[in-house]
Amino acid sequence: MGCGVVADYGHLPAIVKTPGLELVAVMDPNQERVHAAAEKFGSPLAFTDAKSFFESGLDAVLICSPAGAHLANVKNAAEYGVHVLCEKPLAMNDAESEEAIAAMDSAGRMLFTGFVYRFSPVALQIKAWVQQGVIGEVRSLRLIYIWDLHGQYEQDVDGEWVESPRWRGRMLEGGPMVDCGVHQIDLARWWTGQEVARSSANAAWVAEYEAPDHVYMHMDHERGTHTMVEMSFTYGHTVREPRHHFSYHLIGTGGVIRYDRNGWILEARTGQETIRVPGGSEKNFGGMHAAFAEALRTGEPGHLPSGRDGLIATHLARTATDMAIANRFTPTAVP
Repeated sequence: MGCGVVADYGHLPAIVKTPGLELVAVMDPNQERVHAAAEKFGSPLAFTDAKSFFESGLDAVLICSPAGAHLANVKNAAEYGVHVLCEKPLAMNDAESEEAIAAMDSAGRMLFTGFVYRFSPVALQIKAWVQQGVIGEVRSLRLIYIWDLHGQYEQDVDGEWVESPRWRGRMLEGGPMVDCGVHQIDLARWWTGQEVARSSANAAWVAEYEAPDHVYMHMDHERGTHTMVEMSFTYGHTVREPRHHFSYHLIGTGGVIRYDRNGWILEARTGQETIRVPGGSEKNFGGMHAAFAEALRTGEPGHLPSGRDGLIATHLARTATDMAIANRFTPTAVP
């Protein structure tokens, strides 16, 4: 459901390549877009309305529509007894997320959140190293993604520079912590196996929106581990040659784990050795859909994030953003 950019480059290619999954229908209210997706990915059925889509005989659905439509889509899936993998955020707020979870629970169907970062070979390797105690007990995580969101401005068909609709839209939806930071929040909970006991946030405003565009979030986990998440949409957002920085650092009692997307470096350094393995992208749509196929076959979630995982990560990201807005420092005018 939803045949936009993310479905086109991520989900639909993965679905058609995944053993155990068969693409039988696509749905989007835009007739031109849905038929283009059906032709490109070989879907035998294409619909512009949800009722016809769900009556076409589905076992499971990927919800990739705009966030405001997620709750209605999930409730429709529950009504028709269809399992769901839903793109983040699960819904627009905590109450809607709870409603979505309750609907799927009542239907006895599985609901998963599309945190695709979990399925990167990098994230899976880090999970294994943490579980094996390679660096002892993890005490600190430093998770950073500072970038330009493809630039705040772009040229229109007349060559005029205008604000990018994508940039503006994601800032109005809550900014970088809500859009991107949810992945790092989810990874911190998943890697450590610890819930977040308390959190705080500060931020900087480079662009003039209500939401901050560069956010620093701190989370204390229930057994004392601390996570710092740094997210930005304005790191080079107006420069000709921007650079992005994406890294994970896990500090333990017996060593450190480091991942840097620049160069795809992934290593664990301990008192006995330095272990280096091939790095890779932070995303893996194919891995996530393979896990979805296995969950549909066995009824076991494996590493798939639950609907509750989706609610928690988005709640923490929105709370951090709201906290930063409420605590925004207003400097005193200098005479």
